[in-house]
Amino acid sequence: MTLDGLVPPLLVLLAGAAATAGRRAFIARPRASRRRADVAAAVVVIALALLLELAMGRPVTYRNGPLRPWSGNVESDQNSQQLFDPYSFTHVTHGAAFYALARVVAPGASVAARVLATVTLESAWETYENTDAVVERYRSATISLGYYGDSLVNSFGDVLACLLGFWLARRLPVRATIGWVVAVEVALAWWIRDNLTLNILMLIHPIDAVRRWQMGG
Repeated sequence: MTLDGLVPPLLVLLAGAAATAGRRAFIARPRASRRRADVAAAVVVIALALLLELAMGRPVTYRNGPLRPWSGNVESDQNSQQLFDPYSFTHVTHGAAFYALARVVAPGASVAARVLATVTLESAWETYENTDAVVERYRSATISLGYYGDSLVNSFGDVLACLLGFWLARRLPVRATIGWVVAVEVALAWWIRDNLTLNILMLIHPIDAVRRWQMGG
């Protein structure tokens, strides 16, 4: 089996579906047992995603230096290699989007089920983003000319950032969530000339004028 294209994310989605089905066996158990089952299910999904990335040749940590919690220079070779970087904020926005999606698709689902769905979707995206096909797409169509995929540590940080976004969206009023999402997008556009919206746009339909602006032209 070739670990490229849609294969890795589909494997993660299948694992998430199996974990969701498996956790139902613990619904009638005491709360502590349910929580342990939910945590175990999320850990299994994340671990599978990281193992798939490892099999695709992604490094565990930054190869050219020490592990750091933060790298703020998106033009550095440490971008997407350390635990967090400016693009981590786009994954916080992922969490808000996945929370909203879960509310629409499964309004009656428990919070734990929605968290597991969010972990599954984010982990599936991480594996897809790190396939050779998508890495080459980033390098050819966006400003990420030096992008060679994420480290496993960075992917794990992205999942944590996504969970933070989910938590914020659950705790805050809808207007407040919309407000901070817009603020993050505007701040990133000013700071690194990129954000989640531009990232998706340039990945799907590159626009030369936008790319020139992103590169400082």
